Amino acid sequence: MSLLRDILDVPGIRVGREEDPRALTGCTVVLFPPEGAVAGMEQMGGAPGTRETDLLRTLHLVERVHAVVLSGGSAFGLNAAAGVVEYLEEQGVGFPTGPARIPIVPSAVIYDLGIGDPSVRPDAAMGRRAAEASRGPEKGPLRQGNAGAGLGATVGKVLGMEFAMKGGEGSSSVALPGGVIVGALVTVNAFGDIVEGGGILAGARNPSGEPAFVDTMAVLRERSGMGPMRFGRQAGERQPGTVLGVVAMNVELSKEEVNIVARMAVAGLARTIRPAFTLLDGDTVFAVATGGLRADVSTLGAVSAQALEEAVVRGVRSAAGVPGVPGWRDLGGPAA
Repeated sequence: MSLLRDILDVPGIRVGREEDPRALTGCTVVLFPPEGAVAGMEQMGGAPGTRETDLLRTLHLVERVHAVVLSGGSAFGLNAAAGVVEYLEEQGVGFPTGPARIPIVPSAVIYDLGIGDPSVRPDAAMGRRAAEASRGPEKGPLRQGNAGAGLGATVGKVLGMEFAMKGGEGSSSVALPGGVIVGALVTVNAFGDIVEGGGILAGARNPSGEPAFVDTMAVLRERSGMGPMRFGRQAGERQPGTVLGVVAMNVELSKEEVNIVARMAVAGLARTIRPAFTLLDGDTVFAVATGGLRADVSTLGAVSAQALEEAVVRGVRSAAGVPGVPGWRDLGGPAA
């Protein structure tokens, strides 16, 4: 087993991004082969923003999807998927229904309205531009950090945005014997801290400056007698999070099996985000199988978790700070 580059290492995967650098928001489109990919998902946390994700569960008719959209803009950003649907329809891609082919494009969003210009959100036009700009590995590795839906991502928000840090978008891939490749792409916009090797890599900054971080878990324990966490002004400016991930693999899986992979893959988020899956997060992981090879489902799930974990760290290490929200390198970390 060896670590490779990014999700584009999986044959047939294309990724497109579109961003608004001034407003600090954007979207990421992951496109699959025209025939689609068998897909499943696992949604954790109490604040999801999603479109067409129920059909990914078992016992539902549709098995294949044609793209997945990750977007900023909170619920407003779900509109980005409409532009991708329009683009794919023009390419003749979609679920055949007789009179028309219907592109199946599940989508999930992060809350990034606390940074940049909250009046600007990804829309159908931005989603379409991202799809039109999609590319495979021919142009080299994907940008990591401030890219696509990760442009407005932040982490460590237990003390509010004043003490948060920059999150981002990361990607990785793992090669298994026999030609199987598992790739991951993740938009890191967590309420909690990002940890590596047991220590905090990025998170809620200490108002006193020393030590660098307050440790979100310690803050939550201290405030445990104050009642349930709340949103908005009731929470003292506490901001919601959400981490979105896609894991893709060039294997043959059933819809039930790919949902098992998605369920196992979320362990990668729990290993590197502390805490993960809170009521303030809508953490969602999509798993897709493009077909071709055979591999053990449990192994694929375990490796998908590993790939997601690596992608989270890469996204945060690569993220550049923006005014008022420093990145990892701004606090002394070396370039990724």
